[in-house]
Amino acid sequence: MSSIKEYFSSVGKGIKSLVQGMEVTGKEFVTPKITEQYPENRATLEIPERFRAELTLKYDAEGRHKCIACGICQMNCPNGTIKLETKMVDLPDGKKKRKLDKYLYDLGSCTFCMLCVTTCPQDALEFSNDFEQATFTREALVKQLNYRPEPADPTPAPKPEAGA
Repeated sequence: MSSIKEYFSSVGKGIKSLVQGMEVTGKEFVTPKITEQYPENRATLEIPERFRAELTLKYDAEGRHKCIACGICQMNCPNGTIKLETKMVDLPDGKKKRKLDKYLYDLGSCTFCMLCVTTCPQDALEFSNDFEQATFTREALVKQLNYRPEPADPTPAPKPEAGA
């Protein structure tokens, strides 16, 4: 007798589970569908503001980037996506200063964790919304972010001579 109760109980549970599954499917069947007409709708495409696509350097109005080549972004990158190459330059006052030579970024290995952006002391980095980064080779995903020619530093005015 108990095996008949167990049988009908399991059949009832199975029917209940089937009805729940059909309910979910039915709701999805009647909800309106939204189809993106990409790439035809590029002009009207709305990309969320917080979307992270590609790392970029921030430039000011004069064409100078804010990066001081401190290397904090390179140290904080969990998988070595960022490589900084620096050079030493002589300043007019005789001091030496480290300057950014190349800022290399491997988009193919980036995890988009944003640690580089949040830890940059100069606020020199940001993620763009340009998501169209498809290439045929992995080498094309390695980008130099400071590709713009750096404007020349202004030379300081000569100091007046002591006897004049």
